[in-house]
Amino acid sequence: MESPAKRVKTTPRRIGTHNGHFHADEALAVYILRLLPDYSDAELLRSRDTAALEECDIIVDVGGKYDGTKYFDHHQREFAETFSSEYKTKLSSAGLIYKHFAPKLIASRLEQPTDHPSVQLLFQKLYKNFIEALDANDNGISAYPADVKPAFNAGGISLPSLVGALNPNWNNPVDQAGEDAMFLEASKLMGETFVRKLDFYCSGWLPARDLVVEAVEKRFEHDDAGRILVFPRSVPWKEHLFNIEEELGFDEDVQKPLYVLYNEGGNKPNWRIQCVPVSSDSFESRKPLPEAWRGFRDDELSKISDVEGCVFVHASGFIGGNKTFEGALEMAKKAFAL
Repeated sequence: MESPAKRVKTTPRRIGTHNGHFHADEALAVYILRLLPDYSDAELLRSRDTAALEECDIIVDVGGKYDGTKYFDHHQREFAETFSSEYKTKLSSAGLIYKHFAPKLIASRLEQPTDHPSVQLLFQKLYKNFIEALDANDNGISAYPADVKPAFNAGGISLPSLVGALNPNWNNPVDQAGEDAMFLEASKLMGETFVRKLDFYCSGWLPARDLVVEAVEKRFEHDDAGRILVFPRSVPWKEHLFNIEEELGFDEDVQKPLYVLYNEGGNKPNWRIQCVPVSSDSFESRKPLPEAWRGFRDDELSKISDVEGCVFVHASGFIGGNKTFEGALEMAKKAFAL
């Protein structure tokens, strides 16, 4: 005879959020929850019926409550939750769900415990570079002061605007089932974008850190002052470098790296020389390539620079190329003195 335990059917968990006009934050919050084993097959209820929502296992972006367990709304007057003390941006439902559940998700991707340094690094990185902007957008926080007029309107290409466009038009109403289908399309847009970001940081950005650490440790092999970093190929090095410099206590009295050399890849022998910017998101270089080299190519550039094998130097002086590693290294050393 079949045991009672085998006859018990597991009731799927249920996620609750509001119906009506939807936004990027709850669209992403729902998707993140469904990435977790506990909610992978969860049902979704979109409603403003309090009694119906209370039957859900978790409620996001509606209900006027936040407790970090079942209730994840941010619209209540007294709400002031931020990602950490380092941030001023109030969380939206996306930020709330991310803050409480993303460590488990990232740890699973990396196959590490939630307190592993790499998990915590990516947890902070993904919030700063993706989630915070969604929180700010949903809370009506501008990235710039009100008196700064943008040079152009970029709002139409933002993720929140694309989600907004997935809502039914005012003059073409749909029933609840139709609206829910549109919401799921928006959730898929936000979620797949989030997953691509997460996958890049886990499989591309994070492994690059080890290469940057190695290059920093070996920087005196190529220059007595440690001003040149060398990578075997192009890697996302900028942000890692600035983080490592801060961790190592580099200051104005220590000669920071000025140039990065790397192979172009794709079975090409050519090497690039790239200037280190003054910050990870700046277009200004610590030491641009010499003005006299800028905008020239090939033999003409080799003649001007007195370096064989030159390929180009960009007109702004932030990057150049040579046919060999030795040539790129010589460009860097000559540029120090100019």
